[in-house]
This record gives sequence, C-alpha cells and structure tokens, in this order.
Amino acid sequence: MKYDMYDEVLEQPISLEKTLKAEKSHMKEIAGKLKGMDKIYLVGCGSSLSTCYSTRDALEFLSDINIEVHTGYEFVYHKKIQKINSALIVTSQSGETADTVAALRKARENGIYTVSITNEPESSMMKESEDAVLTRCGRETAILGTKTYMTQLLCLYEILFTMEGSDESKKILMDLERIPSITAELIKTTEEENRVLAESFKDEDIFYCMGSGPNFGLAYKVAMTMLMEGALKHACPLYSGEFRHGLIERAEKDVPIIFLEAGFPGDEHTNKSIEFSESIGAKTIIFHMEDYSDIHPLLAPFILVVPMEWFIYYLSHYSGEDPGSTRHIGKVRY
Repeated sequence: MKYDMYDEVLEQPISLEKTLKAEKSHMKEIAGKLKGMDKIYLVGCGSSLSTCYSTRDALEFLSDINIEVHTGYEFVYHKKIQKINSALIVTSQSGETADTVAALRKARENGIYTVSITNEPESSMMKESEDAVLTRCGRETAILGTKTYMTQLLCLYEILFTMEGSDESKKILMDLERIPSITAELIKTTEEENRVLAESFKDEDIFYCMGSGPNFGLAYKVAMTMLMEGALKHACPLYSGEFRHGLIERAEKDVPIIFLEAGFPGDEHTNKSIEFSESIGAKTIIFHMEDYSDIHPLLAPFILVVPMEWFIYYLSHYSGEDPGSTRHIGKVRY
C-alpha cells in the first residue's frame, strides 16, 4: 500500500529544481538586504524550526554572524528583541502557522525587516512580510513534511550563505546546486535498505536521535515530526555532546538510538557515543554522510534526510500507521 507521503518523497527533486529556478535571483536580492544586519532571527515551528536550527548551526562553522533561532511564541514573548538593524526570517509550509504569523506581525510592528519562506502563495505570511520566497512544491498533504522541508532548507541556505559571502560559502552554494540530482539518486538507491531496516524496528516504541552541528536540526525533525507525528513512536532529539548528560543513563541493551554523522568537530562525541552504545548492546542505527555523498559536509541534512524518510515511511507502515495522517494536530488552537 502506498500513502500520500510516498509520492511526496518522489516529488522532492522537481520541487527543489523549480524553487531554485524561480527564486534564486530573488533570494540573492534578499541576501543583499541582509548584509550588514546586526542580528538575524530565524523562526519556525515543527519541521520548519528544524530547518532554522540546521542553517544556524551550519553558518556558525564559518561565521560570527549574530543569528538566533526561536519558535513563534518564544519570539512573540521575548522582551529583548533587537529592533534596530535586524531581520526576521519566518518559515512555514502553510504560511498560516499561528505562532509564526504572530512572530511576523510582532516584527513588523517593531520595524524589523521581514522575510517569509512558505509554500502557499495566498497565505498570510506571503502577503504580510516585506519579502517572501515561495517554495514550488505544490500541495503537501503528509504531515511529516518532505518536499517542503527540503525546499525551505534550500532557501535558508541559499539566502544566508550568499549573504555570508566567504569562499567556503561559495563552495557550499555550488554544491547546493547539485542537491536536486543527488536527491533523485538517493531516493532510488536508499528505499529498499531502509524498508528492511524499518521492518526490523517496527515493534520498538521509543527512539533517541542524535547529531552534532547542522545534523542536530535533522535529529530534531526526525524525533519530533517524523517519529512522533508520523510513526507515533516516542522519540527524543539530542545534541551529540549531551549524550553523557542524561541519555547515557537510558542507553541500555536493545534501546534504539539513531546517530547522524558527517565528520563535524562535534562528531567526535557522536562516535564516542556510538562506541559506548554498541559496547552495552544498544540497537544503534547509524547514518554516515560519507556513505551517501561526497559533497560539502555542511549540506549533510539534505543528504541524510532521504534515507531517514524511507526509514520512517516504512516504520509507520509496518506499525500500522499512515505516515501522513494525524490524530490530534489541528484540534488544539492557541
């Protein structure tokens, strides 16, 4: 049986291509406006928040640009928002996420330059921000967020690494152009191995997911919006360096722990955590960047998300769940 998520996974390469073609020059203009800003705020919720985490943590390897990440209402209630020479970039699939729209409106009220990245052309975010980037995904119905996650992440990288402007950023942007074709290949080559892997974990009820640098953002997405929303499994994301400050006491024989590894400095801790977990018989699930692509390591979330999507898709299926459906999301409004 195929669910809506299946087709949306397959649509990722064309969504990336269309977004780059339609919005690249506009994103360069936005990057020019951001140059010289003293502070940049990134705001999102759920999968969109994870793209903010990944982009911020990737940029911090190269630059001392002052970037903060907030969820929507955290930004709204923040009393120390910098109003002068600052910018807010908000991300949302629907463009109507209440928390995020509230953050956008607060920024506008305080004279902060605003940019929206969303998939809905008639949404509040598209209409109310000073600049807006439209991801070209068509309608997305599966709650996990596949093509909209990838295109939002693409837009954040394109804008902010163009703004950063170093030689290393230019290398990253060159490799970013390859993401659509690499994604298409990974979709074909990683499905079956992760179907088999998912079947072997279908009876597990709790997963931990770890990554360092920009892979923490992906770990957050995997745990919060893929395992919990899609597969209805308990899950917890963690920075790799935090393994020995809590999870080490829950890492026991047969406990599933997902590791995302890309050779970042913080992956010294990832690898130490893998070694410890394997020594006590935990069920380690390891995704190494080098097994999938040789592009710039700071693009790891784009690469590692594809095998993760197949793993979650089939984990949901073998657990008797539609990975794109919801039970309670949307029933609580605040």
